[in-house]
Order: sequence, then structure tokens, then C-alpha cells
Amino acid sequence: MLLCLLLCARITAAQPSLTLEQQIGQMFVLTVHGAQLPEVGRDFLQRWQPGALVLFNSNIGTPEAITRLTNSYQQAITEAGGVPLLIATDQEGGRVQRLTDGFTTLPAPALLTAANDPALVRAVGRAVADELRAVGINMNLAPVADLELNPNNPIIWRRSFGSDPEITGQALAAYVQGLQDGGVLATLKHFPGHGATDSDSHVELPVLPFSQAQVLAREAVPFERAENADAIMVTHIWFPEIEPQANLPASLSPHVIGGLLRDAMGYDGIVMTDALDMDAVDRQYDYAQAAVMAIQAGADAVTVGPGIGLESQARMIQAVIDAVQRGDIPAARIHESAQRILDAKARYGLLDWQPLDPASAADRIQKEAHEALIADLFQAGVTVVYDHGDLLPVPPDRSVAVIFLATRNYTQAACGTYRDDIHWSAVALHPADDEIARAVDIASRVDTAIVFTENASDNPQQQALVRALPPEKTAVVALSSPYDWQQFPDVAAYVLTHSPLPPAVPSACAVLFGAAPARGILPETLSSDLPAGSHAD
Repeated sequence: MLLCLLLCARITAAQPSLTLEQQIGQMFVLTVHGAQLPEVGRDFLQRWQPGALVLFNSNIGTPEAITRLTNSYQQAITEAGGVPLLIATDQEGGRVQRLTDGFTTLPAPALLTAANDPALVRAVGRAVADELRAVGINMNLAPVADLELNPNNPIIWRRSFGSDPEITGQALAAYVQGLQDGGVLATLKHFPGHGATDSDSHVELPVLPFSQAQVLAREAVPFERAENADAIMVTHIWFPEIEPQANLPASLSPHVIGGLLRDAMGYDGIVMTDALDMDAVDRQYDYAQAAVMAIQAGADAVTVGPGIGLESQARMIQAVIDAVQRGDIPAARIHESAQRILDAKARYGLLDWQPLDPASAADRIQKEAHEALIADLFQAGVTVVYDHGDLLPVPPDRSVAVIFLATRNYTQAACGTYRDDIHWSAVALHPADDEIARAVDIASRVDTAIVFTENASDNPQQQALVRALPPEKTAVVALSSPYDWQQFPDVAAYVLTHSPLPPAVPSACAVLFGAAPARGILPETLSSDLPAGSHAD
């Protein structure tokens, strides 16, 4: 009782007084399976009262269904006298977007950096926040602040905002501001940086041999530039030059969380772990042990993924309670983190939860308006990387062929808006020899050949197509991977859309035929001559 009195006395008057167990519960970011809250899940929430829940694929449905689910979560907690939840999901855009049915499809994050327009990026962040809040989600486990340092990275590739720390940091800061202006906590991940690895922490423990000084000079810069973020997620990577204990991931490391993030960088927001059911952790430690270690290392929030059941999650919380009672974790350590989480909930007005109307969820999302915003983003992000042959925009007096992917049959309508004399050639995603021959024939009879590619860096048939065209009059438009160029560096012009969603094609066509300026910049360094931030003059 004395412990509770000491801890509870420091909770501000505007916030609830919490027992030790409730304060520890605030430090857990848990998950309950299913698109509806089962009775066993309801009992679990009321007994353990976690501070946050994460929605994964098993929880996702229509906007109406998600709203009913988040209402049920909050109702279960508040009826038991608990603190309203942070409800989170991974709404990054591009490769990782949990909410899809009835929600705006978001582009790869690199497009936000390419647009080079903080106000527009902030508006996109605000739109994402509006859609999340429309269904009762108040925390985004995004954006990814890892740098694009290794094109062969199996987990960060195409999730990153870019490769240059400063340029990337500027875009991240604007996006974070937009999310938080819209009432959604932003989470920078995966600190100190997963971008240079060649392995995936979901399946093994990556190791990066960087010193603290090296991390501060590069990997940590985007996190510092976006220091307005309410939360930072720490990754499961061992940095032996920073953490001397062998194979101890950053998420469990006092040297990374306390020494690097808190002391060296001065970060005072919520520090959370990546999911502890990832193999980089659970091959070495059981879940309860890892939870205790994370809090001892300085984490405010212990996160679990969909691989941990309710019984294991309960054991994790109980293990922390037992560790405090044994004296292995100081009570002040618990209070510090609980207070940080409660302060965040108070700032966002989350302590006074009110249910949302599920029937009007789709209207609250405003998908049509947000799709128009995304179209503006695509137009701003089109990047003419270089144009050595002075091919673009195509002058009216030059004949032109457009070789496009038949999977993008709307290309004819999009580019045909600007010219009625275009020579067309449709090819398969993996073009056959006869398709390549037809494209070469058409290209031989015009002044300029424009060819669209999509991940040609992994498609030998697309590579063969582009290499067969006359390079001195060929302009490539890469719809997805920026690295297509490495397979045919001799082409006269190279254009990027940075993300392959449908708005990419009309945006590119507008630039190709002079209806819109090319405003985008390179988010990633392609070579020493094509660094991040550059574009054709």
C-alpha cells in the first residue's frame, strides 16, 4: 500500500491515480486476435489493463468493422475503471499498410521525400491521421526513419524515406507534424537504424559494427531531425561497438536506450521496443525475461506482435510486477514511464474517451479528398533524374513512341491526352521476344522513344527490352524501383515516379509532354554522379 501511495502521489491531478499493476500495464503494447473482441479478450483487457493495443491483419476489416472493434476495446477498459487505450497500427504506405478496404491507398514513403514540399508532406500526414482517427486509432507505428543504405536489405527496402540523413529528416519531420496535428501519435522506427543490414530481425539477430559516433553522424540524424515524434521504436539489432554484452539487441540495451537515445540525443518521448516475438529476440530470451530486460534497459513500452497469445502476454506483465516487488526494477523506473505515457494521452485528449459511430466511419475517412491529395503528391514527386539527350519534355515537332506495360492499359489515355500522334507499343510485364522486336521497330521510326518499366532491376525480360532500344533517343520511366537505371545506364533520359500506384502514370505523362514541371528530387543516391537530392537542371 505504501508503494502505491508513493507512486500515485506523483500522478498529476488531471490524470487518474493508478496502482502499481495499472502503471505497469500502461507500459505494455499488446494485441488481441480477431476482428471482434472475444469474451476471453475482454476479460484479459479488464484484468491487465494494458496501455496500448496494436491492430494486425486478423483485426482488420471495413471502416465500420474496425470502429466497432476499437469501441469494444475502449469500452472494456473504461468499464473496468482503466485508462483509455492507445490503439495503434502500421500505416506506413507502400509495402506496409494495414488498413486498405475503404481507406486511401498510400504510396511508398520515398515519394514524400521526392516531392520536396514540407507543406504537402505535412498535409499527407494529416490525411493519414484523419483516416486513423475516423476508426478509433490514435497511434501510427510509422514513419520508418531507417535510411535506404542497402538496396538488398530484405526488410527496409522501399519502406524508407531515402538515403540522405538531412533530406530524409526534413521529410520525416513534416510527416510527423502532420500526423500529430491530426491527433495521432507518430512513431519513428527502427532506432538506431535498420537500413544498413542485409538480414531481417524478424528471423535472426542482425549485427552492425558501427560506433556511437558513427551512428550519431548518420543513422541517428533522421531521428534527430524528426525529434517532434511522440514515440521512437527501438530495433532488435546488436551494435557491439555500443553494447558490449554479446548478442544483446538494441531493444534490450541500456547503452542504446539510456546512453545513446536518452543521454547523447536527449530524447524525452516514449521509447518502445519492436515486437518481442521477433526471432532476433525470442530465440535467445523467453517473452517474460525479455519484457523485464527491456524495462531495465529504459524502455517505456514493451511491444508484442501477433505471435504471442494472451496467456504469454499476461505472464510478461506479471514478470514485471514480480521484478518490481523483488527490487530488480526500481519503482521510480515504472512511474517514470507510466507518467510519460499518461502525459501523452492527456496531450491528445485521450483520457476522456467517447465512442465513435460505426455507421458514419466511411464518411469520416474522406477518401475522395485524400485521393486527390495523393494525386497532387505524385505530380510533385515526378523526378527527371537526368536528360542527357535533351529529350524532355517532348517537343511538338518530334515524333514519339510510348512503349508501356499492358498491365497499365490506362497509359494510352493518360499520355494520349497530350498528343494524338503517339506511336504505341504495349508489352507484357515480362515481354516476349516478339513484343521486344515490335517495340524496337516502332522506336526505330521516331525521334524519341519513351519506355515504362516496373522493377526492371529484377526482371531480365524488361532489361532486354530497354537494352534493345536505341539508347541515344530512349527515355525510361521507372514506376517503382529507382534502381532500374543500373541495368541500362546508357539511356539518354531517366525519370522516376517513386511509387507504382495508378496516379504515377498520368503524373509522369504530364511531365513527359510539358503539361507540368518536373519538381521532384532523388530520395536515394544512385551513384556518385546521381546523389540524393539531385535532379535534372
